[in-house]
Amino acid sequence: MMALEASLGFAGLLCLGGFAAWFPAAATVLWICFLETSPELWFPPLPGGREMVIGAAKATGLVLALILAIRAGGKRDRYNPSFAFAFMFGTGLVHGLFPGLSLLESFRSLIGSAVPFVFGFVKLPAEFRRAVVRAVVWGPVAAVGFDFCLWASGGYAPYAFEQGTLRLGWPGQPPFLAGFALIAVYALLLELLARPSRAFFLLLAVNFIILLLTGARAPLFLALAMMLAALFLAPKTTAYRKIMVLAAAGAAAALAALCLSSLSFIRAVGLTQLGEGLDLSNRTLVWPAFEQAIAASPWFGWGAGAGKVVVPVNSALGAILQTNAAHNEYLRIAAEGGFFGLALLIVLLALWTIRGTRTLPRPEKIFVRLALAAFAIHSATDNTLIATTSSVFFIWVSAAFASGEEESKAAP
Repeated sequence: MMALEASLGFAGLLCLGGFAAWFPAAATVLWICFLETSPELWFPPLPGGREMVIGAAKATGLVLALILAIRAGGKRDRYNPSFAFAFMFGTGLVHGLFPGLSLLESFRSLIGSAVPFVFGFVKLPAEFRRAVVRAVVWGPVAAVGFDFCLWASGGYAPYAFEQGTLRLGWPGQPPFLAGFALIAVYALLLELLARPSRAFFLLLAVNFIILLLTGARAPLFLALAMMLAALFLAPKTTAYRKIMVLAAAGAAAALAALCLSSLSFIRAVGLTQLGEGLDLSNRTLVWPAFEQAIAASPWFGWGAGAGKVVVPVNSALGAILQTNAAHNEYLRIAAEGGFFGLALLIVLLALWTIRGTRTLPRPEKIFVRLALAAFAIHSATDNTLIATTSSVFFIWVSAAFASGEEESKAAP
């Protein structure tokens, strides 16, 4: 029986590989939508558990990038941030890994951290870029629809209650759904800057509502800030101004909703009225452990993947928080790569952003740079680089960079 299951699984992988080879854009759309359903939460447990599912989902992106590179060609990307993670992996081997971190786990973390940036090494055709944007902006809607379908078939309810307030998404999913909805808001605002569209505006409103209902506060505030930025960057056309004024009115209404006691069942509203809108949700309890790890090896850290074992999963703190993640990428990266690794990653991300956006039209260039700055801010309170949301965010960024390169070549 096990041999039969293994054979069927292998045959299924071959079929999927063949489909991806012939239809890479369609396969990438399916991959993005699959990621946005948070498969690590609903997929049947595999050997290795949740980490194995996340690793397999991310590794699929590497396979897609390789297939696309074979079909469309590769390119140089000298400032690609993945080099920083390779540096951390190498220094970890020289310095010595954190106690409890195996070489295999460190290598898996290297792959998981680097994969979101691999599309920077690939020439992305126009059809592929359009497919990425479609998947990114529709992904949260598809994820919510999948949640309801799973619920109808006897699975988790598509909402949860936390501190007496409602959060859209099944248990454990709301922060991820919020991250994907935030990326959709970025992508839609960029599309609206280039091509004003009522359809895009309506989809922007839908994604914003999803984001609001997840109860994730940092993504909500960043979405509001980027909406205001897009309004100021808007071209001086009547059609666009009308659409963006509507968006600004919607954002103002969302801010006003935070003061309505009748909506206190929504987490973002309830916490704001309790004076906990800026509360860090016990993140500061785990940060001292990472600070101690950094102090023990400040310059080169403890190797890629150390952030997963600084706080043991079965520790008392891990049990209380139900997580051992830092929820602060600056602390996690400093623990893994030391100050040199953290500085290298920040410098590469900055240079990568400047180089990638230099050929975009001015409003789009500023917006994409602001989106990456917002990502940097968000990284201080969340797992933005190690979570599956990073794969979706950086494939969208890579597509935006590639669009600017193509437009600059096509210009007379």
